[in-house]
Amino acid sequence: MTPVDDKFFHKVRITQRVDFAPDLWMIRVRVPAEFSFVPGQYATLALEREGDGKLTQRPYSIVSAPWEDELEFFIELVPDGLLTPRLYRLQPGDELWMRKNPKGKFTLDTESGRKHHLLVSTVTGVAPFVSYVRSLAKDWREGRFDGVHQLYLLNGASRPWEFGYKEELNRFDAELPWFKYVPTVSRPWDHADWPGEIGRADDILRKYADHWELDPTNTTTYLCGHPDMIANSKAILKRRGFLDRESIKEEIYWIPPR
Repeated sequence: MTPVDDKFFHKVRITQRVDFAPDLWMIRVRVPAEFSFVPGQYATLALEREGDGKLTQRPYSIVSAPWEDELEFFIELVPDGLLTPRLYRLQPGDELWMRKNPKGKFTLDTESGRKHHLLVSTVTGVAPFVSYVRSLAKDWREGRFDGVHQLYLLNGASRPWEFGYKEELNRFDAELPWFKYVPTVSRPWDHADWPGEIGRADDILRKYADHWELDPTNTTTYLCGHPDMIANSKAILKRRGFLDRESIKEEIYWIPPR
């Protein structure tokens, strides 16, 4: 067995698990040392393989805000994946490995001068955006953020139960004058009682960009989740004058097969 190098990895313990659907769940982990990150970054979780002890590793966006004392992750089961079926079996009290250093540049743009931020996500792609809002909400309540940056979140899912954070985000929408939240369901025929928007996140992108008066001069757009949503949204945004490297940031959760 190859020992795990603890110079690069923490052993973390699961403290909480919430199942939102048969294939969607949240875990919180306790980290034994300081772990500093910026909202929008990700952590690499890992488990040892049976037989050789080598690690199977995958990156996961951090849901929690930097001020929280535990790290939170929103995970979707990939049935034939190398890691998520094993993560799915873990319960509070179980341990896994996590790289000591966070990574990623999918962070809030506060340098360009654009004060509007359009966040577009599918299912677990909402994770970094929850981190943004939790962080800014605390800063706003404590007087460190004046609300000059406005956040608008479009959150797409096939079915209502795939919104792991809808209740929390609706509360933020009601409380925070600088945050708007719109969940949308793409399979409404199975859910006649769904009261909200209908269609994929990219289907309602034009409507809400117009409604909120968002354009390339005042807005940075952030796309996170399903690669088809990202590709479709980028095409729509480009036709509206948004330029990839200047005003569109993206976090693709997997590369689709060709």
